[in-house]
Amino acid sequence: MFFLDLSCPCLDCLSVFLSPPVFKLILLSLTAHMALAGARITTSLYALSLHASEFTIGSLIALFSLFPMLFAVAAGRMVDRSGITRPLIGSALGIIIGCALPALFGGLAILYLATMLIGTGFMVIQVAAQHTVGALSSNENRASNYSWLALGFSVSGFCGPVLAGFLIDHASHRLSFAASAVSGMAALVLGVIGARYAGGFGGHGDKARVPARSNMANSMLDLVFAGEMRRIYIVGTLLSSAWDLFTFVLPIHATRLGFSASTIGLILGCFSAATFAVRLAMPWISRRHGEWQVLTGALLLAAACYALFPFMGRPLSLMAVSAMLGLAVGSSQPNMLALLHQHAPAGRAAEAVGVRVMIGNACQVLLPLAFGGAGAALGLKAVFWSMSVMIGAGVPLASRRIDGSHID
Repeated sequence: MFFLDLSCPCLDCLSVFLSPPVFKLILLSLTAHMALAGARITTSLYALSLHASEFTIGSLIALFSLFPMLFAVAAGRMVDRSGITRPLIGSALGIIIGCALPALFGGLAILYLATMLIGTGFMVIQVAAQHTVGALSSNENRASNYSWLALGFSVSGFCGPVLAGFLIDHASHRLSFAASAVSGMAALVLGVIGARYAGGFGGHGDKARVPARSNMANSMLDLVFAGEMRRIYIVGTLLSSAWDLFTFVLPIHATRLGFSASTIGLILGCFSAATFAVRLAMPWISRRHGEWQVLTGALLLAAACYALFPFMGRPLSLMAVSAMLGLAVGSSQPNMLALLHQHAPAGRAAEAVGVRVMIGNACQVLLPLAFGGAGAALGLKAVFWSMSVMIGAGVPLASRRIDGSHID
């Protein structure tokens, strides 16, 4: 769609809401995330078909986030210094290779390399897109633009798992990986054509934006331990973990209940459809409720959903609770990103996004390993209820921000 004329009448209605550079970034992010979302569920179900243990599956899912955890801050600094064009194109290539490997070569061993390539490639695209959308926005439309970006992720989060589930049931796991590789190719084409022939990314493609030397020398701990930033990171990490653990543990839980891959894909699709719905309403919600009010409600609802999951034994009931969880975590990302961009030090906005991605990916590494082992030892009920308690512990921290008072 990057080779469409963005001034053509069929896109006039969209231009009311989005500038062309933001629109391009959303399309690119959508295709890259669709590759990741499809590959994640295919990895879990393929490993299960090979009779892998829960700990092995947890290790594979953790590898989607290991290198993103290690290199997210470096990726943010790179974007701050040199722009986003080269990182976007290189990352799309990594996603393509990562998805193509298990499509061409079967077996459990190849999944370890594939998950690292896919996860790292998507991380760089995520950091670059989230930072640049914020940089291209004003204070008045930043939350709205982040909502549109999040809507794109909701579309891909729905399409990726549903398509993967149907391809696995009616064809093979390898074809599902191949479909994810095609999504990665779409991201690459959109990035190349968008950067070179469709006006670039609003001056943020190849323009170097070097922060002040003193800022670059500062440790990322300055960001993590600053009072307001610390609160943003803690609450954001809890809600991000609620999302990530769901995508890991739901396929295992549903497989134990005897559900088919198509049914599991539809349950994940209901979750993503709910994130889409709440993000579509977010511009309206943000005009009536502050960011911290929305985040407090999201924590409460997410904690309740995890408490309910062990009691849901039928597809419809799991779809309903998954949709409720989607409403909770789907509302969080636009508000978290808006708060992060508002409070990040000058010249370090992409680095701040990188720190957020790093912390989130650290949880994505640790949670599958920890809860995979706990699930094997204690059962999945303990996993669900432990997550409920952990999320609920963040409610007092978020609710004390509603009145805008500082608690340093």
